[in-house]
Amino acid sequence: MQMNQTPSSERVHIGFFGRRNAGKSSVLNAVTGQDLAVVSDVKGTTTDPVQKSMELLPLGPVVVIDTPGIDDEGELGALRVKKSYQVLNKSDAAVLVVDASLGLCEEDFAFIEHIQKKQIPYAVAFNKSDLAPSASLAKDLQYLKEHQIDFVSVSTADLSGIDTLKEKIATLAKTEDTKLRIVADLIHPSDFVVLVVPIDKAAPKGRLILPQQQTIRDILEADATAIVVKEYELRDTLAHLGKKPRLVITDSQVFAKVSADTPADIMLTSFSILFARYKGNLPALIKGVTALEQIEDGDKILVSEGCTHHRQCDDIGSVKLPRWIRQYTGKEPEFVFASGTEFPADLSPYKMIVHCGGCMLNEREMKYRLACAKDQNIPMTNYGILIAYIQGILKRSVEPFPAVSMMLTEEPS
Repeated sequence: MQMNQTPSSERVHIGFFGRRNAGKSSVLNAVTGQDLAVVSDVKGTTTDPVQKSMELLPLGPVVVIDTPGIDDEGELGALRVKKSYQVLNKSDAAVLVVDASLGLCEEDFAFIEHIQKKQIPYAVAFNKSDLAPSASLAKDLQYLKEHQIDFVSVSTADLSGIDTLKEKIATLAKTEDTKLRIVADLIHPSDFVVLVVPIDKAAPKGRLILPQQQTIRDILEADATAIVVKEYELRDTLAHLGKKPRLVITDSQVFAKVSADTPADIMLTSFSILFARYKGNLPALIKGVTALEQIEDGDKILVSEGCTHHRQCDDIGSVKLPRWIRQYTGKEPEFVFASGTEFPADLSPYKMIVHCGGCMLNEREMKYRLACAKDQNIPMTNYGILIAYIQGILKRSVEPFPAVSMMLTEEPS
């Protein structure tokens, strides 16, 4: 991601789905006006989900996703179908492309039922409308009308209906701007906010990691002042500011030191806790951390990350967190690691889940993962909440959120 680009996690995600040779890739290319997806008459040309960040008017920054056919066959085909259905977990809007010369089939109806259960806005695009329609097309259209399902007839040969489809997608994906801010709603114009940012070896050279970049931008948009320091500079900075900061925000890995160096009358939290509120469900993640008290030898703990960065020798997810959990519990649990899009559908083997802040995941996918854990009754928390809990400073770390703070009656001993 270039520094002047909107992060993928903040873009509207639009998935294109359908049977093999229905024309998904052709429709996607026509909608975007670019050759983003490979087009071929051979069935199954798209074998893996392919996504592209771009600007799509009138929506603005989006991620468009081409997917394998939902009717693929064989053992490998079943895996491709599974991948297509997984794309729904991060799709803010979906387009089901149907070959108008063949009409709706069993796989299309199954997909419609699945997408309705997930409550994702969607439309059906009847492609190849320039060809002779199927005998059942009139019946299909009647079915969609009766069930109040939006549909558009298009042709990628002469581009008829493409503008109408673009307008429909914009209507589906456009939502009211009621999303929480990362930190701006907690501060006022002219406030000072101090950000404690250790130099992360896992971050690209010359750059801050994404949550830090986004938080700084949100502070500036609130007309407040962002002051960025390393962990060993905090105490001296606070002593010489001349004005008490409204808030100190820290990287979770140095939570203990930052808490010790921050006076009690200055609110303190972490990037990870801010993103738990911004992307998911902070109360549920705080409730989930108490599962640490029931961990026994041999229990499986899933450590899940939304990105696939190169792991360092003292990586927080695979090294530090397991070490801290063993030290806190005095037990020897088994740690299982997942990253990127690989979030298990079956969570029953795990005693608890510890997730990253989710900066690389969009809100829909983060909430999907939380819902999976809730449905299967598996406690889930995140890195920053767990670290604050282990170090006995969780209650202090959620003081900026009074309703959440009231949930915590005591800290671990």
